[in-house]
Amino acid sequence: MRLLESLAKLCAIAAGVLLTAVTLMTCVSLVGRNLVGLTIVGDFELSGAAAGAAIALFLPWCQVQRGNIIVDFFTAKSSARVQHGLDRFGALLLALAMALLAWRSTIGGINAWKSGSGTMLIGFPEWAIYVAMVPPMMLTAVIGLAQAWQGFAPPPGEALKAP
Repeated sequence: MRLLESLAKLCAIAAGVLLTAVTLMTCVSLVGRNLVGLTIVGDFELSGAAAGAAIALFLPWCQVQRGNIIVDFFTAKSSARVQHGLDRFGALLLALAMALLAWRSTIGGINAWKSGSGTMLIGFPEWAIYVAMVPPMMLTAVIGLAQAWQGFAPPPGEALKAP
């Protein structure tokens, strides 16, 4: 699991760097547009592409940290063992959903590559966005499977109790 955590952390760092670059590009474009009348053509296209890639890159770290929203209204009074089992089942469902998204995104990327589709203004290739999104989705699926198989460590100060 340590390798998966390291890969997830690397993805999160890459997402942070990507969003920092987009922020700097946006600032340069806005300052240039308002002060000298020059702008970066297609900056909003690049921002959208980078945001999609960054969201996908944050997914593995979010799953490692158990940062996804958990609706526990009906299970809050259940035993720790039941909650643990439901958490493992939720991790399995997430893994399946992420595997499905990775598969369909791969198909979408292949189709975008074959058709040569690109963004409207600068023609940025759409397949490149898929290339950036599919690996972190697959990593998130693997992390979810590992969590479903191995379970989670109990919260600090709590131990799983026998029923």
